[in-house]
Amino acid sequence: MKIAFAPEYVLPVPDGHRFPMLKYELVPQQLLYEGTCQEDDFFIPIPAKRSIVNAIHCKDYMDALDNLSIPRKDHIKIGLPFTKTLIEREYLITGGVLNACDYAIEKGISLSIAGGTHHAFPERGEGFCVFNDAAVASKYLIDNNISKSILIIDLDVHQGNGTAKCLENESAIFTFSMHCDHNYPLQKEFSDLDIPLQVGTTDSVYLEILNYQLDQLIDKLQPDFIFFNAGVDVLASDKLGKLKLSIEGCKQRDEFVLNKAKELNIPIVVTMGGGYSPDISVIVEAHCNTFRLAREIFF
Repeated sequence: MKIAFAPEYVLPVPDGHRFPMLKYELVPQQLLYEGTCQEDDFFIPIPAKRSIVNAIHCKDYMDALDNLSIPRKDHIKIGLPFTKTLIEREYLITGGVLNACDYAIEKGISLSIAGGTHHAFPERGEGFCVFNDAAVASKYLIDNNISKSILIIDLDVHQGNGTAKCLENESAIFTFSMHCDHNYPLQKEFSDLDIPLQVGTTDSVYLEILNYQLDQLIDKLQPDFIFFNAGVDVLASDKLGKLKLSIEGCKQRDEFVLNKAKELNIPIVVTMGGGYSPDISVIVEAHCNTFRLAREIFF
């Protein structure tokens, strides 16, 4: 199993804002401690080349990022300290997802201890997202004839608005977002398929809808590659979520998606997405379940 991880994923931030970043160091520690992963399961990514990122993100935006000159109102929307370290981190995270594509083609699956930056638009970032990793990687696969039909499965609790906008004219890349309707972002974009869920949706309803929709989609599209945003902000405990999934329900969600990819022999790259439960141990456990299932199902 190959997992993208680098210490740089753990972004230095002021103490008051550090909590959401802790999972990037705690998840790999837990996976190693329990024996789910070994040291050689992890790889340090190569930062994405600007030319590859530029296929999705416009030149003016990238120039402003590289020169640390974007307007204050724009970096406030991103919600992370705007520094050179942040920009280097985002090139690294995007590179990790690109690198993971090669491993997924070889081994069936690859994962990233980061990623799922689905709120980044071609010309701006927002919601803790600077570059849109799935959009960049899927565009790269299509443009280089590595893939002909890609399905992006976004099960983070928030709509993948940036992904929808980045890929709205890419007919070979299908964007599927299943999210809480009355939640961030206030203004939704149009994915190829959006499934807005009611506030308070529980395990049984969620899983029934997902299983039906995903079966239909895969049968119709016949994708040859999948990107899966496995955000755990769907949990009932999540302070930004508004859905009511249990940890077991979240695990069953991931199990269904991963089993489907394995059964149909479709390479899949998995990113962590969001997770904001007040108890960090809940976040870590839910994320680790995704990696445990990947080990169990694929290896």
